[in-house]
Amino acid sequence: MKQNIIYSIMLLCALSACGGNDDDEDMQQPVISDQNIVANPIDCQQYKRGEVIPFHYLMTDNQELGAYNIEIHNNFDHHTHSTTATECPMDAAKSPKKAWVYNEDFTIPSGLCTYDARHDIKIPSDIDPGDYHFMIRLTDRAGWQQLHAVAVKIVE
Repeated sequence: MKQNIIYSIMLLCALSACGGNDDDEDMQQPVISDQNIVANPIDCQQYKRGEVIPFHYLMTDNQELGAYNIEIHNNFDHHTHSTTATECPMDAAKSPKKAWVYNEDFTIPSGLCTYDARHDIKIPSDIDPGDYHFMIRLTDRAGWQQLHAVAVKIVE
């Protein structure tokens, strides 16, 4: 209960801090945050085929948020997106046979500077297990974008 009150106060403060008028030029990127929430997914987490990834991140902007995209793709070739310094243990490189590709756009309601984004993303039960990237792209109304890439593993 106490945590809910604290979170509500933080959300109200963030909403009231949403500033600027239409004449102000927005020159700041939006922020994908794990502050004061239990963010998910985070680097190195493992999920089983057929289960759900409970996505949860806090998104903020100095003026107004726009939309976000979630993309999940295989990392069987060990490429990188370099948004964190965390290194996760990886399977041997391999060629995909039935790799999972997820790509979904989400609109944030107009006028918001803070948005608590949550989705349950179903993992298909017949995909290749292995290393995957979970990518979040957040765009504000001015067009600035922030990218957050997380390395996850899908297991049998």
